[in-house]
Amino acid sequence: MKLDILAALNAEREARRAAIVVTDVESGRQRLVKSADIAKDPLRPQLAEHLRTSKSGMEATAEGKVFLTVYVPAPQLVIIGAVHISQALAPIGKLVGYDVTIVDPRTAFASPERFPDVKVIAQWPDQALPPLNVDRYTAFVALTHDPKIDDPALLHALARDCFYIGALGSRKTHARRVERLKAQGVSDAAIARIAAPIGLDIGAVSPAEIAVAIMAQITERLREEVDAEPAPIKAAS
Repeated sequence: MKLDILAALNAEREARRAAIVVTDVESGRQRLVKSADIAKDPLRPQLAEHLRTSKSGMEATAEGKVFLTVYVPAPQLVIIGAVHISQALAPIGKLVGYDVTIVDPRTAFASPERFPDVKVIAQWPDQALPPLNVDRYTAFVALTHDPKIDDPALLHALARDCFYIGALGSRKTHARRVERLKAQGVSDAAIARIAAPIGLDIGAVSPAEIAVAIMAQITERLREEVDAEPAPIKAAS
C-alpha cells in the first residue's frame, strides 16, 4: 500500500470513520474510498454492500476484478455508572468484542479495583465523553439512576447517532426522564431511540441477569443494523 493511501486510511481509522481500499487485481493499483464518498463512487452498489456487511471480498466490475478491503471502527460499549450491573456487563461486553469504557464521577464506585482490565473514567459525562468519539459504532447505556449523571450522558449519545442507547429504570422513572429531556428540547423521535426499560424482557432480576438482558438487546440491535441500510456496526472480518 502506498504511503499516501496508508496515511489517509490511518486518518480515517483514527477518526473512527469507515473506509474501503479498492485493489485492481490485475494491475495492483489501489485507491481509498471513504465512507462519506461511497454514494458518488462508480462502484457504489458493491462498496455499499461490503460496508453494510463489514466483509472484505472480490468483486467483478466492468474494468475487471477488484478486491475490496473493508475497514470499520471497532465497536465500543460506553457504560455510564460504575454500578453492580456494570461489573457484570463490562466483562460480557469485552467477551463479545467491544472496547468497554465506564464513566462515573463517583470515585468511590469508579475504581480499577472494582473494574479490573476495563477503562474507567472518574469524571462527569461532559468531561469524559467528548474524547471517547461516541458515534454510530457505539452502544451506550446509562445505569446510575441519577439524572445529574444520566441525563447529560444521554443527551451526548442522542446527538451522536449511537446504534444503541439504553437507560435503566422503570416505566415511571423513564416517564420522568422523558419530561426532563423534552424540557431540554429533545424531540419525540430522538427519545424513542432510548431503550427503556433497558434490556430484553427475559424476567431478569439480579445484576448479572440484567447485564445479560442488556447485552442481548445490544446484540439484537446490532444484527438489525447489519441487515439494514445504511452501514454496519460490527468489525471487519
